[in-house]
Amino acid sequence: MKYRVVLAINAILIIPIGYAVRFSPLMPEWFRNLFGNVAYETLLILLLLLIVPKMKPIAGAISVCLFSFVIEFSQLSKDPILVAARSNLLGRLILGNGFTWEDFPLYVLGSLVGWAWGVQLRRWVSLDFKS
Repeated sequence: MKYRVVLAINAILIIPIGYAVRFSPLMPEWFRNLFGNVAYETLLILLLLLIVPKMKPIAGAISVCLFSFVIEFSQLSKDPILVAARSNLLGRLILGNGFTWEDFPLYVLGSLVGWAWGVQLRRWVSLDFKS
């Protein structure tokens, strides 16, 4: 239970920090993209670990990274359902709005950060699961 509480608190903290940087006009675009993608991956990993607390952080990181690759490739589709889903802010935040190869290494980096974060949180709450 303590692990889930810590995961939830960390996830809640990532959301405003991630979006503040992602949409900050004070930061250069490359930094906003880098930090935004890392925050997005980390948030998804922490949420997945929150839902499935016995999942190893490495499995969560790989799952989220592959999920992000699928979402990125889905941006190539002009399917009316996806186009409609991306027509509002929430849909664009979740599904993205334009395919770019440059996002793939950022997803990998974000998954590595999320994996390390998940491992550290497990250690911090002294759970006995293997990472």
